[in-house]
Amino acid sequence: MSQTNEPDVTTKLPERIRVFDTTLRDGEQAPGFSMTKVQKLRMGHALADLGVDVIEAGFPQASDGDFESVRAVASEIRGPTICGLARAQFGDIEAVARATEKAGRSRVHIFLATSPIHRRHKLNMSREQVLDTGIKAVRRARELCDEVEFSAEDAIRTEPEYLITVLSAMIEAGATVVNVPDTVGYTTPDEIGALFARLKREVRGIDKVMLSAHCHNDLGLGVANSLAALAAGARQVECTINGIGERAGNAALEEIVMALKTRSDRFKFETGIRTPLLYPTARLLADLVGATIPRNKAVVGENAFAHESGIHQHGMLKHRETYEIMRPEDVGFSRTQLVLGKHSGRHAVQKRCADLGFALEGDALIDVYRALMAIADDRKTISDDDIREAVVIARKSVTVTH
Repeated sequence: MSQTNEPDVTTKLPERIRVFDTTLRDGEQAPGFSMTKVQKLRMGHALADLGVDVIEAGFPQASDGDFESVRAVASEIRGPTICGLARAQFGDIEAVARATEKAGRSRVHIFLATSPIHRRHKLNMSREQVLDTGIKAVRRARELCDEVEFSAEDAIRTEPEYLITVLSAMIEAGATVVNVPDTVGYTTPDEIGALFARLKREVRGIDKVMLSAHCHNDLGLGVANSLAALAAGARQVECTINGIGERAGNAALEEIVMALKTRSDRFKFETGIRTPLLYPTARLLADLVGATIPRNKAVVGENAFAHESGIHQHGMLKHRETYEIMRPEDVGFSRTQLVLGKHSGRHAVQKRCADLGFALEGDALIDVYRALMAIADDRKTISDDDIREAVVIARKSVTVTH
């Protein structure tokens, strides 16, 4: 039997996931995260460099300041689609159109609540009224913007049959993207996966538009729910840098992107995100809004690639994959940190001393290690100065290599 170098045509190529970033809208409207126009522009440029597909720049009708911020982003930033949020009202839609008119490509994002609790207590509208309002809004938006996204606010708590009716009608009216948000962070991965699979089967025209997921993090499931929605048919994911957003926040962009990349064996998807820019972008946002990134934050927290346990440090010195599933360089960190503290072992102390120019062996290493561990009982971490002082004490048995 002859052999050829023909590619295996049965291999499934990764599908492209669109990343819709709402840091400047959903993230910015959360308490403590507001930004000025200048700050939004800086962040917008960073998001474009990062490679997001859509930047939701704000809610133009909310205030004159927000309108000007959206217009500035639309005027200056090229690459991503520039989007503005609107209620299902002509005034809001027209404000988005004016604010984004200079964008290379514009999108109006219309949201309208569909769940019983929102229809009854917020909108005071019947099912029919909600449906009619949404259709008219989408039709108006189609006259003004390149793309129209419709979000069924509180979709997860909406009757599935009614949600299917609403989304089918919005697609027929001209929506190019339909978004199914977990507005209050209520769902679970298996539940949202089953819902998206049903929508893919039963919504009329769903294969002609982009299906999107927007998950909040009230139960800490925002990223998991987003991944489940993608696995079930969503091809756009809405998220924010550092997971900022209303209440407990949104699904974190950096976590979704790196989950897709790291577990490509499970998720046959790719994004346009330049992952080495994740940490610099996260740091920029933290600096702009004055919010510290938690040390244990996944992907971009200071401890994400730091190790203090002696067992872990020994493993890392042997082979980094023993305790790291991602490379720090892939998300923008310069290197792994072996942090010296009371849990550290001799191998890490020896490596850190070598980095400082001291080659320690035998009794000298033991003396320095014991001295540092005595210090560590009273401190969270050991500094380079602590190491140098311990080495001086053991100077007679130390070979200096610099």
